[in-house]
Amino acid sequence: MDHLERVFTVVAVGFEALGAAAIVIGFLVSVAVGIRSVARQEGGAAAFSALRTTLGGALLLGLELLVAADLIRTITSKPSLEDAVILGVIVLIRTVLSFSIQVEIDGVAPWRRALLTSGAQVVANQINRDARGGRSAESSRE
Repeated sequence: MDHLERVFTVVAVGFEALGAAAIVIGFLVSVAVGIRSVARQEGGAAAFSALRTTLGGALLLGLELLVAADLIRTITSKPSLEDAVILGVIVLIRTVLSFSIQVEIDGVAPWRRALLTSGAQVVANQINRDARGGRSAESSRE
């Protein structure tokens, strides 16, 4: 059992590293998207919006991975009441942060959106928009 616990600890650390990497890489990508938007002379508001949306999506993805790491750690540890309370507080804080970021990105509460969008989808959509030169998918079809 001790060997299995070490394996899951490594898996949890891997998820934590992926979460941190998603945030750092997402920050770098969002800065690049913002700079490209300025370079295409779309204006400061468009560049800020692109940067904010892309960074928000990266933060969402990173937070989702960090919550997964916490859950893996909890499943594999010998939890005490104190550990359960600490995990609950951490997950609650990360969930509130995720919710707040999602509302900021979409401008609407998650349950009011027609389609659910994950943090990775937000980043991918923004990168695709950037690759099209700032045009929306609708305007590129016309």
